[in-house]
Amino acid sequence: MSEPIPPPEAKRRDFRNFFQSVGYALEGFRAALKHEPSFREDLLFMAVLTPLAVILPVNAVSTAVMIFSLFLIVIAELLNSAIEWTIDDISLAKRPFAKRAKDMGSAAVFLAYINCIVVWGVILYSNWNRIATLEFLKWPPPFLP
Repeated sequence: MSEPIPPPEAKRRDFRNFFQSVGYALEGFRAALKHEPSFREDLLFMAVLTPLAVILPVNAVSTAVMIFSLFLIVIAELLNSAIEWTIDDISLAKRPFAKRAKDMGSAAVFLAYINCIVVWGVILYSNWNRIATLEFLKWPPPFLP
């Protein structure tokens, strides 16, 4: 008969644990930057569109939703990469369930892109009368003396 499994240790909850968690998150971010071309492309996409979302003449909530839709792409890409690396670490053999899991991760990224396109499209369409005049590009802006 096998030995009983001891209960897991309780995790400590203090600032050292918080900083350690932040360190792990930064390591993951650096690993994605180094090893994932798709992640780098998504960050570039986000870096180009975030300033545009900020300068467009839409309300603050619309700007926040536009930026969040960009973050959602990056988040989905990170999760997809984590799934793919985990499956590849277990075995590089072709297995139908592994393929299905990888395809589902890719589908999540695809849906995040579709979501971004729809969000941006709806917001741009509903504010097109202000955007088309290009008034927001005139310098100096009206709030400066």
